[in-house]
Amino acid sequence: MMKPDIQAFLEYLAEGKGCSQNTVAAYRNDLTQMAAFMAAEKAKGIIGSYDELLKAYLLKLREKRYSAATTARKVASAKSFFKFMVDSGRMTGNPAQDLPSPQVNRHSLSFLSPSEYQKLLAEPAKLSTPEARRDGVMLELLYGTGLRISELVSLNADDIDLRRKCLHVHIKREVPFDDRLSLILENFLRSDRLDLLYDEGEEALFLNRRGTRLTRQGFWQIIKGYASKAGLGGKVTPQTLRHSFARHRLQSGADLHQLQQLLGHAYISSTRIYEQSASRQG
Repeated sequence: MMKPDIQAFLEYLAEGKGCSQNTVAAYRNDLTQMAAFMAAEKAKGIIGSYDELLKAYLLKLREKRYSAATTARKVASAKSFFKFMVDSGRMTGNPAQDLPSPQVNRHSLSFLSPSEYQKLLAEPAKLSTPEARRDGVMLELLYGTGLRISELVSLNADDIDLRRKCLHVHIKREVPFDDRLSLILENFLRSDRLDLLYDEGEEALFLNRRGTRLTRQGFWQIIKGYASKAGLGGKVTPQTLRHSFARHRLQSGADLHQLQQLLGHAYISSTRIYEQSASRQG
């Protein structure tokens, strides 16, 4: 019974609500796990009702020592699914309606003000090395697109679509950039990247001094160095730049669903953490 219902729910998310493929895939993973647990419990012949099965499922998640955030997300998936079951007439009562969700203690998010970002960006600009010019472009991309650092260092040169002004991230996700970033990237591809390129077959967009792909750890250390020189201490991480992008986008009028797409969040709840911060002055 559960499989076709889950498939119907996923189709509703994709077609009825226009959810992204990431969102649909995340729901699929959570609900498949829930369905497998319920099928196993039913096979034992001990638990029958959905109310009892859901309570047992929640206990199982706790036993597996999932983080509070992950458990809360899986509970939210279950609640959304069973609400759909009721709304679509497949069930008469919602067994997940009163299912408790763990409290998630969000770490306070750190942001850079525009002036702090300019101080950070000024550090690589003081140098004339190919590495420093590369670093400036990477900082501009993190701050201007909200990419994760893993996405940034995974970019290949042909992931940059200058004609359509977007980045192709993880094949099916497109991240737009503005005219200013378009000029920066065009110059980097035609000039600065070539100063670090030794092998014409190398696909990576951002190269280290050996001409191979710059690693996540390598760029993290680079950012720490610039932050220290800019007097920003431990305030700056790649995530800080992503958070700053998100807050500035909301302050500029983007809605949560637009921001969710830009950040590549599977769940809108992950994007909501920026709502409160967006009301503050940066």
